Amino acid sequence: MTLPAPVPVSVPLRAPRAVPRVLAVAGSDPSGGAGIQADLKSIAAHGGYGMAVLTALTAQNTRGVRDVHVPPPGFLRAQLDAVSDDVVVDAVKIGMLGDACAIAVVADWLAAARRGDARPAVVLDPVMVATSGDRLLDPDDEQAVRAMLPLADVVTPNLPELAVLAGAEPAPTWAAALEQARALAAEHGVLVVVKGGHLAALDAPAARVPDALVGPRGVLVELDGERVATTTTHGTGCSLSSALATCFARHHDWERALRESKEWLTAAIRAGAALEVGQGHGPVDHLVALRGTAATAT
Repeated sequence: MTLPAPVPVSVPLRAPRAVPRVLAVAGSDPSGGAGIQADLKSIAAHGGYGMAVLTALTAQNTRGVRDVHVPPPGFLRAQLDAVSDDVVVDAVKIGMLGDACAIAVVADWLAAARRGDARPAVVLDPVMVATSGDRLLDPDDEQAVRAMLPLADVVTPNLPELAVLAGAEPAPTWAAALEQARALAAEHGVLVVVKGGHLAALDAPAARVPDALVGPRGVLVELDGERVATTTTHGTGCSLSSALATCFARHHDWERALRESKEWLTAAIRAGAALEVGQGHGPVDHLVALRGTAATAT
């Protein structure tokens, strides 16, 4: 399989908008905590207008995935074209793609979307490694995701996914993770959000969760944060990447967008238990800001 050649990033981004039009390209979660459902909630929570293209239908809940249905590649492309032929898209968040056929379709559409007078900002959440550590894609599909990196502005892997993208073993320390991200950014011309959620086995204090935005020359900003003691963490990666895309489309500042997204997600995680959704790893409360300070009480 040959992916489209990357379009130079010199094509300017669409101008910032008070209400950005944000397209999420990902799989579904009928229980509402992850995937497209989480994306749309995150986009709305940050003042964007959300749109959705489904790459897969899943039968899942807070306890796990039971089944997956993947639509034909032609239908995936028809969804993408139906949106972009009619609506000016300011930002795109890409999540679960599933297989090489879906990756190729989305990559081809992205390459076309990057031509012309202006292009949307692109955030890629490379769904490649489950929380359990299980690899979700075969090696060829992983390589196809890696080949998409030049088509993105920012990539938001968890630490195991960062290692896969870098073609390396999982980083043993936070400093090593930052170096993996720098090398990846330099190779593909993309910014990397390094997330500290998997740091329990590394060298950060157990009560803290650092995150960083890394470019080809190193760390652009490093943010410290508290680790919330909770099991309501379903869909955090989906939610963060959609929030990041929306915030950036409003003001065109990736550092500010990461700060805003991290602060919001911490509050949403803290408030998630109050929703009382499911018997497994429950969702975060995407709309915590609408519920007032009472919803954030522990």
